[in-house]
Amino acid sequence: MSATISSINYCPVKSVSFQSIDTCEIKKNIGIVGDRIFAFAKDLDTDRALLFEKSSEERKGKWNKVLTLKNSPVLNKYNFLFKENKLTLTFKDKEILTINASELSERQLLSNKIIELENSLKEPIVLMKNEESPFFDTSISNKVDFINSVSLLNIQSINDFQKKIDKKVEISRFRGNICIDGIKPWEEREWIGKTIKINNLSFKVEKNIPRCVAINLKPTTDDNSLNLLQSLKKKYNHFEMGIYLTALDDGKIGIGNKLIFNS
Repeated sequence: MSATISSINYCPVKSVSFQSIDTCEIKKNIGIVGDRIFAFAKDLDTDRALLFEKSSEERKGKWNKVLTLKNSPVLNKYNFLFKENKLTLTFKDKEILTINASELSERQLLSNKIIELENSLKEPIVLMKNEESPFFDTSISNKVDFINSVSLLNIQSINDFQKKIDKKVEISRFRGNICIDGIKPWEEREWIGKTIKINNLSFKVEKNIPRCVAINLKPTTDDNSLNLLQSLKKKYNHFEMGIYLTALDDGKIGIGNKLIFNS
């Protein structure tokens, strides 16, 4: 096996952000530091949003209580940048609003700005923050027995997919944390239940990642005319792309690091 990290990405705000980085800090049993530490609660009053923010148990199965690209595709036009505790909302790479992410009042300003920009979104919307229990899909799903996760994509699997459908498939549609190259298409599906090492950090391979209609959205637009979810099912008889990992160590990983199996 000669899998090598080709890119690393993280999303400060669940569903509504995407940043590429050269290196990242990994925290045991959590994942990439800073990934999905924010999310927008919808249709929850302040007290219930606080429970959702603090407790992964409170989140289980409540997909309709958080803004996602599945229920709010208009958000795909925007991006968030997070640096030195400043959270910046952008549109077409232009700054709209920057806030101090530690201030509740400023986070509410940002929630209000999202509603102002997109009138299809209704109050109440609350920007939540939790660094110790981020808003990963696996923290909301009631179909997995782990909470925090790192997602890994094999770019050769995506290349194989786009060849089969004869359409361009942008890697960012799948919002993977770690993208790897150097192995056969779909080889990563053989790793379930195994442990891999990256830069001497161990990761347990948990399961294949089930996909939803969010992958139909062309990056930075609300164009969902390409039905990739249906194409996955038609070509491979499943709706999956990528694998979930659980971080077993603290440390750092970077582009160019190789993946190896524990002996």
